[in-house]
Amino acid sequence: MDEKKIIIFTGPSLSIEEASKILKADYREPIQRGDILKAIQDSPDIIGIIDGVFHQSPAVGHKEIIEAINKGITVVGGGSMGALRASELDSLGMKGIGYVYNEYSSGNIESDDDVAIVFDSTTGEPFSEALVNVDYKFKEAVKSGIINNDERKELISVAKSIYYPKRTYYNIFKNSSIDEEKKEELIDFIVELVDVKKQDAIAVLEYIKKLT
Repeated sequence: MDEKKIIIFTGPSLSIEEASKILKADYREPIQRGDILKAIQDSPDIIGIIDGVFHQSPAVGHKEIIEAINKGITVVGGGSMGALRASELDSLGMKGIGYVYNEYSSGNIESDDDVAIVFDSTTGEPFSEALVNVDYKFKEAVKSGIINNDERKELISVAKSIYYPKRTYYNIFKNSSIDEEKKEELIDFIVELVDVKKQDAIAVLEYIKKLT
């Protein structure tokens, strides 16, 4: 079997260095408008979309993804921008993978603000936290008995009120009424939890790996 040509757009959810240990591919920076059209020119068999830009530059367009699908290219999305676009285009042939995709496709989340973060354009290091991650971790904290559901609702309300570049756990806790002892316990718990966007990014690569 001929080796398939794979192009993957990733960044803060999963670094190119980490991703390349899982799957051999042509890794590129977070996707923006026009990048799919450029990728099509390289005749890939599979395009994986994990991370993309939202507000810094125009986001990847629906039409260019559809054009890739119409040319017979398998397009897989998950993690961040990939999850959002897959939820919008799964009925047209884009494959969605993971928790974040399922949250979008089920209507539990709807906005790009749920996955938007700011990150270092050179290293990909995130400077803020995605709302979908915040929500996931606070739900897990309720299951573990660290906070109750009313406290979770307050924390999520605070998180949503913070503009996404400034959405950090420090700012969320600073603006909440949760007592200090509980905050410390919550911080210790959160640090140990999986990052769902990273988890989904790995799942995207594992799915593509099975196609090759």
